[in-house]
Amino acid sequence: MRVVPTWLRRKDRDPTRAMTMVEHLEELRRRVFISIIAIVVAAIVGWFLFTPVLHFILHPYTQACRALPKIGRPPTRCDQLVNAGVIGPFLIHLKVALYIGLGIALPIVLFQLWRFITPGLTQKERRLTVPFILSSIVLFALGGFFAFYTLPRGLRFLLGFGGQNIVVLPEASKYISFVLLLTLAFGLSFEFPLVLIFLAWVGIVSSQKLRQWRRFAILFIVIFAAVITPRQDPFTLLAMSVPMVVFYEATIWITRLMKR
Repeated sequence: MRVVPTWLRRKDRDPTRAMTMVEHLEELRRRVFISIIAIVVAAIVGWFLFTPVLHFILHPYTQACRALPKIGRPPTRCDQLVNAGVIGPFLIHLKVALYIGLGIALPIVLFQLWRFITPGLTQKERRLTVPFILSSIVLFALGGFFAFYTLPRGLRFLLGFGGQNIVVLPEASKYISFVLLLTLAFGLSFEFPLVLIFLAWVGIVSSQKLRQWRRFAILFIVIFAAVITPRQDPFTLLAMSVPMVVFYEATIWITRLMKR
């Protein structure tokens, strides 16, 4: 009796033989399935971590709120958010648990991604598996750190427009979505140098081309940062675009050391 589906089983394959289209699709389905299972299992763990994570997410807003003059603060306490619906708390709990699950399962997801593209790489390029995964995690975490570092200043800038005539009621669902999307946007944007280094490693780009594209790259980075951030305040824009420009310049030097 077969317990595991055939397409989910790992098959022994000759690494020197090219995979067929059907084998590629089966491999993709297998990798996606494993990634989804990992995220679901990690989200179950995240469900029980909701309270400390919520306090962590709420901390930047509390800082920004308390920095405002008393006359310009929201009518609620600075450590409280507003929810208008009955089902809202459950959906918020579920949303935060899924994002926690994605964060916990990120190494597994990246490993599955790398394993999917491995058949198209040479033996030398396959040795980059561990550095690729570790550097991806470090860069994503660094992006999340920058997001939370700039968040209080960005929130203070946005809340400052309220004044005396506009009452700000921070809705829980929208605020949490804003913080989580901002963290995700920063995390993904900080993977930018890793993508460039990988493209240089496989010979698609070179340090000379990166130098020639510098002006267009800076323009693209600024536009990208303006579009991908949930709120286009100047603090968030600068906090994302400046590190990406620095990463771009660092990538040029790294590719030169790689003699690419």
